[in-house]
Amino acid sequence: MGRFYEKIVRPTLFGLDAEHAHELAVDSLALLGRLPPLCRAMEAWVNRGSAARPVRCLGLDFPNRVGLAAGFDKNARAWPAAAALGFGHVEIGTVTLLRQPGNDRPRLFRFPAQEAVINRMGFNNDGAETVSLRLAKQPGPGQRRIPLGVNLGKSKVASLDQAVNDYLGSFARLADHADYLVLNVSSPNTPDLRKLQDEDRLRELLGAVSRANRARAETPGKVPKPIVLKIAPDLTFRQIDTVLGVIDEFGINGIIATNTTLERPEAFAAVGQAGGLSGGPLRRKSTEIINFLSRATEGKLPIIAVGGIMDPSAAAEKLDAGATLVQLYTGLIYRGPFFAAEVARALRHRER
Repeated sequence: MGRFYEKIVRPTLFGLDAEHAHELAVDSLALLGRLPPLCRAMEAWVNRGSAARPVRCLGLDFPNRVGLAAGFDKNARAWPAAAALGFGHVEIGTVTLLRQPGNDRPRLFRFPAQEAVINRMGFNNDGAETVSLRLAKQPGPGQRRIPLGVNLGKSKVASLDQAVNDYLGSFARLADHADYLVLNVSSPNTPDLRKLQDEDRLRELLGAVSRANRARAETPGKVPKPIVLKIAPDLTFRQIDTVLGVIDEFGINGIIATNTTLERPEAFAAVGQAGGLSGGPLRRKSTEIINFLSRATEGKLPIIAVGGIMDPSAAAEKLDAGATLVQLYTGLIYRGPFFAAEVARALRHRER
């Protein structure tokens, strides 16, 4: 399937505008998700011959180590079909409290020679209330084939001083529907968002969300949810140490490393497109940060790795560096819809 995609399907998709191709992919997966018997048959096919060994992380059971990263299914339309492609979890979003269109188009750019993408989407999404209503009509926690994470970000119109209440509003609307929640403070495409990684602002945000999460235990039928922080690859190790201190202070359950980078290595030095760079050029930097995180926390903090996973060896590299789970997105663009199944299969064989 991979060769067919790369030789036949990918050239056709790459003849389209990058965002149009992405929308077609989401629409197709959303359609597949409305056909549960076909999804189950495809799931059995992609998992054929494998002895499934669930992975325990964040207090949840994941059927394999490979997830669909946030950014693909921003509005919870396509995720019910993700298991049919071989994914062991999926993360929707980023979702903001307020509906927003994102940045002006064009805002998504492919670089095939480097197997990379630059995006400046700007958290385009339907808003927390609409996404919450959509999730309420879909399988909920305990009824899903795979765990569902909900990635939360700051609305563009919310100032830094309003950011905590903005996240809390999204948390209140979406926590019931999530198996775990992600606080995204690391996208480069929302003004000032990365300032939330600064110690004082991060302490304020994590403290407020942690309190709201603990308060769920006081409401009948509600339980606290695992909370994960997603960080940028452009932090220094000293900054990451500070972030880890705040994470420890508030008992945050895990970390996602990493988001896209603003750096422009090698061939990208002369590229004029603004936005976050992902794909092959991010592989080494992401792995270095994962290794640092694992060593700094003595392997006690669950790490979800994302960044530059373009083949199974890159995924294995992340696990060797200390990650428990990995996530893909750019790899799908270059390797096709069953790339997750290929990676999951390779990782299972490696663990035997």
